[in-house]
Amino acid sequence: MRFLPLILLALSTLCRGGTLFCGAYPDWVLVIDEAQGKVVDKIKMVTGLPRSLRLSPDHKTIYVSTNDHNGFEVIDVATRKVTNHFVLDDATHRYRVNGGAPDPQGKVLYTSTTEITKMPDRYVIGRPKYTIVDLAQQKIVKTVDEPNDTGRGGFGGGGGRGGGGFEVSPDGKYLYQFGNVVTVLNASDFSLVERIELELSNGMPMENLGLGGMQEALSEPGQRVSLFNFSDPIVHNRVFGLARFDLNTRKFDFTPIGPAPVAMGGLFITPDKKMGYTMTSSGQGGNKRCEFWGLDLTTTKLARTAEVPCRTRYSFGISSNGKKLYIYAAGYQIEVYDAVTFKLEDTWDLGQDMTGAMVVLP
Repeated sequence: MRFLPLILLALSTLCRGGTLFCGAYPDWVLVIDEAQGKVVDKIKMVTGLPRSLRLSPDHKTIYVSTNDHNGFEVIDVATRKVTNHFVLDDATHRYRVNGGAPDPQGKVLYTSTTEITKMPDRYVIGRPKYTIVDLAQQKIVKTVDEPNDTGRGGFGGGGGRGGGGFEVSPDGKYLYQFGNVVTVLNASDFSLVERIELELSNGMPMENLGLGGMQEALSEPGQRVSLFNFSDPIVHNRVFGLARFDLNTRKFDFTPIGPAPVAMGGLFITPDKKMGYTMTSSGQGGNKRCEFWGLDLTTTKLARTAEVPCRTRYSFGISSNGKKLYIYAAGYQIEVYDAVTFKLEDTWDLGQDMTGAMVVLP
């Protein structure tokens, strides 16, 4: 009998789930308990609709970008309170924000912006700029024109091929921008350090994260593991594969896996680092086909696939223990799938329309 408390403790640990933080209309971040599959708390945003969420490296802070006036808010995970908030827009200026990541100390955000100025008779759209936002001063403190060869359009949105999500090296010296190429920049002045000809495999028509969007693929501090497309210079055959980046040394290796699908979401990695999951789509309208793909990261091979029902707009995620897969956003429900069988197990009705922003904490 003396082992009964230990057994009960072990069972409670196995049953206990993590916590999801998810953006929702009109101005909420929902706190969802995985074990219960329901909303247990709501954090009201001061500056409007949450567009994207970004978790700090120490998992103590969530950075939120909001849509109404291009605002930023900071949530303390422990207290679930907003500790800082401000907007970039004013009466005559608006900003389109694309990508972003906090520095290791959480003092500034590195992002890309396009400024739109209201004139008496017209609007003037500026060129995209690399941007530093100071969180304490609550304003933009530095901008540098992006080069013309990034391949991205002038609005600074998430749909362009060149600009994309940022990662910051643990020492704070380098920025990695993932788009149609991997661009390595000096964090101090955005000067170019290196360009790597790999394209981020993230063409899925989802509501992908705008502020960051990369932390879901971080397998451990200082490492970046995700799916990329590669096109050879001779016949331009597109293949997808797994790339591993060391954010400290700027070294990487790329292992091709197979022909690139039409669209592929981000890579979500299990806590034991053995499996990675993504979602692909092909076709349009009634011919559209969506699949879960499970990749064995120990062998870098495609382990299993299964077709799942498509949504017109959606986001894809993974549970804190890596055993469940989530399809959510653009609706009131989170569909829960088993990560081994790819079978639908449950549907959580949250009673609130979600945006495509989610952070998962154990």
